[in-house]
Amino acid sequence: MALRLRVGRKGYIILPKAVRDVFGIDEGDELIVEIRDGIVLKPAKRGVDIEKLRESLRRHVEKLASLPSRKEPRPGELAKMYLEEEFEE
Repeated sequence: MALRLRVGRKGYIILPKAVRDVFGIDEGDELIVEIRDGIVLKPAKRGVDIEKLRESLRRHVEKLASLPSRKEPRPGELAKMYLEEEFEE
């Protein structure tokens, strides 16, 4: 399974809430970065339910797929989508 994430200004990436929830990653937690034939991020703490992760991501993709197809959403159109929570505060 692979996710496509965008690197923001200052090199930040946002892990989707569904991934953080399944892996139990909270603000301030440490991740291990492994350099292989690419970059691998792993939570420093263990205990992942991969089936729960797959199901959560599947539901998220279904929600996103239900949006009308165009490049940019209209203001408020994503208000009930999971990803909107990433930018609150």
